[in-house]
Amino acid sequence: MKSKINIPNAPVPVGPYSQAVNYNGLIIASGQIGINPKTGILSSNSLESELNQIFENIDALLLASKLKRENILKCSIFLKNMDDFNEVNEIYSRFFEEPYPSRETVEVSRLPKDANIEISFIAGK
Repeated sequence: MKSKINIPNAPVPVGPYSQAVNYNGLIIASGQIGINPKTGILSSNSLESELNQIFENIDALLLASKLKRENILKCSIFLKNMDDFNEVNEIYSRFFEEPYPSRETVEVSRLPKDANIEISFIAGK
């Protein structure tokens, strides 16, 4: 059974999609960019500020599902510029402990709101 998860402390969707869905205890979250949910503004001072906001948004999604970062099984990272890969890895490693989630990173030509990075995830209970 699939159900929508409503997250009051995460940015509202900018299109016709759910912030996250629960399917038999598996949480599948839509991509998060560095939008501050209180202001609706992209935190674009730096790649690090975008990533910090993304993980605040991810934490809000997890909290709404009564989960923690340790429950994340897989992340998908979309980068506007693959030259940022090493910096992303360095910052990303601060948010997780081993065993790390599985992951892929791909370069894309453009992201919503001209963000530099977007992250989606799958988590399990």
